[in-house]
Amino acid sequence: MKLGTAIGFNGDPEALARRARDLESAGIDRVWGGEIYGFDLVSVLAYLAGRTERLELMTGILPVYSRSPALIAQTAATIDTLSQGRFVLGLGTSGPQVIEGWHGVPFEKPLGRTRDTIEICRKVWSGDRVTHDGPAYQLPLPEERGTGLGKPLKFVGRPHRRDIPIVVASIGPKNVELTAELADGWQPIHFVPDRFEQVWGDALAAGRSRRSAELGPLEIMAGGPVALGSGAHVAEAREDARAHIAFYVGGMGAKSKNFYNDLFKRYGWVEEAETIQDLFLSGKRAEATAAVPDEYLDLSMLCGDEGYVRERLEVYKEVGVTHLNIDPRGENPLEVIEKIKAWSE
Repeated sequence: MKLGTAIGFNGDPEALARRARDLESAGIDRVWGGEIYGFDLVSVLAYLAGRTERLELMTGILPVYSRSPALIAQTAATIDTLSQGRFVLGLGTSGPQVIEGWHGVPFEKPLGRTRDTIEICRKVWSGDRVTHDGPAYQLPLPEERGTGLGKPLKFVGRPHRRDIPIVVASIGPKNVELTAELADGWQPIHFVPDRFEQVWGDALAAGRSRRSAELGPLEIMAGGPVALGSGAHVAEAREDARAHIAFYVGGMGAKSKNFYNDLFKRYGWVEEAETIQDLFLSGKRAEATAAVPDEYLDLSMLCGDEGYVRERLEVYKEVGVTHLNIDPRGENPLEVIEKIKAWSE
């Protein structure tokens, strides 16, 4: 397995570059960042393209609602060329609260937008003139919807690669099915490898049945926090993870529409998911956090003595994880990365 980790930007570019180089030296293969309503992720990765040598640079994620598919394709081609083939395009839908609240765009046709974005990106990178007639986008725009002056255009320039990897962050059954059909890789969230087949098996099988052989096997990027040994740092990592999942299951969405709450139920924690949400939405965040079951933490984290963590790594390998995404904890996170790197090879 290759190793990936999240990298955030707090406003200090030199600190960001130092961290990226340290991660590169320790054995991380891929860094990724999110884009919600903070710093622009594209600019951050373009900066890192010039400050690193080996790291893959991934958007995790660019929401398909925040940019047109053609602009997403241009962005990917630019960073991939700046980094000489080290860019990975991570896409996702985000959710209604962000898309409608921040971007002012209706959260509609999520599957259609994702499919159209993937297909248009690959058409742009091909170098051919781009035409597309999909459920969410038509290129050129039909005359009845505009001035009628649009015409098929092609990318000006020569991208470094015409097959830039596309990874889709998805958790809903239909979206996972689409991911397995069209994407190079899949990035689930709140991953529980022991319940992989129970939750994801049918959707992945359906998508793979329509997958082009030219795409090759679907890569899977998943993992969680890593805390080796025992002591305060392990307890702290567990409680941070508990608060994190409580926020997603309880508050990332409305009572009637929370994708993460739905996922928690599909894992089998139905009553717990309802309790966490009810407590969180009523303002009782501490109680909501306390309601997260220990079993979830045990199964979703690489946390404990080194022998146990090495055993857990094998579970991730067995379900097909190709890129282990880790959040190293403890006094020396870089040393943790080095150990996980050695054990995962």
